[in-house]
Amino acid sequence: MLLQVPWFPRHISDFDHFTQKTLDADEDLEADHPGFNDAAYRQRRQDICTAAMAYKAGTGRVPRPIEPVRYHEDETAAWGAVYTRLMKLYPAYACREANYNMRLLQAHAGYSAARIPQLEEVSVFLREASGFSCRPITGLLSARAFLAALAFRVFFSTQYIRHPSQPFYTPEPDVCHELLGHVPMFADPDFADFSQEIGLASLGASDADIERLATCYWFSVEFGLCHEKDAYGQRSLKAYGAGCLSSFGELEHCMSDKPEVRPWDPLQACKQEYPITTFQPVYYAAESFADARERMSDFASTISRPFNVRYNTHSQRIEFDRNVFVAPPSD
Repeated sequence: MLLQVPWFPRHISDFDHFTQKTLDADEDLEADHPGFNDAAYRQRRQDICTAAMAYKAGTGRVPRPIEPVRYHEDETAAWGAVYTRLMKLYPAYACREANYNMRLLQAHAGYSAARIPQLEEVSVFLREASGFSCRPITGLLSARAFLAALAFRVFFSTQYIRHPSQPFYTPEPDVCHELLGHVPMFADPDFADFSQEIGLASLGASDADIERLATCYWFSVEFGLCHEKDAYGQRSLKAYGAGCLSSFGELEHCMSDKPEVRPWDPLQACKQEYPITTFQPVYYAAESFADARERMSDFASTISRPFNVRYNTHSQRIEFDRNVFVAPPSD
């Protein structure tokens, strides 16, 4: 019997063709965005997005190089302000893996307060560290598209930066969120495997299951906490989610006594509502980072789907254990 499932990419080169249909290029900023009335800022973003839309990774084992962005002085200053503030908090609040990889990024991928790292040099670093690679995008991806990319160990990243007048505020993901929040964790091989499992579970899944996976992703990869033990066996709370690691306000908030911190349980977290534009009122903390991975992997295996998939690293293609008809992508 031939199974028909929602469309998803089957080869890594498919991302060269479908993302422009699923991306929101953020051409119309919301009225509360600091750059809403700044015509020069809006044009600058559009220029960066135009270059991102033109990027094609190609079919080779190594993606084509990503063109550099020549960041302006005020953009670098905004990055530097965020970077400096976060680096003061990382030692106390960020998980062990994030701190370790941040030191490697500083040594090998150009991370510093004085310059915004280029996405190509970050991608080269990630390929060597965990097998992930970066692709530029113009804005937010749908949950289905973003999760599908993880199955191929692909991380979609914006390249524009928040408005320089408010370096400590952004209503959307920007290059600070991507490079300071996500990249240090994607550089960890175990976290990369964990993320890929979530992506593989999403391929061909129903809309309801995509929503459940995306919600669990929110409370783990985006805003996850975990407990760590030091050399003396003392237990403390740490952050591994990108939304915490890229925002000093969120990082301080999640470590305060203001939010509710619940034990990490994906079966419960997948039903929890959450705000997008304010600090999180609820976080989930795993007993350890390894526990976070294991519980999320167990949850991903419950996604209802009448076939199994695997990613063939050599061919860069998704393989099935049954005959599957993947419906054409919708416009």
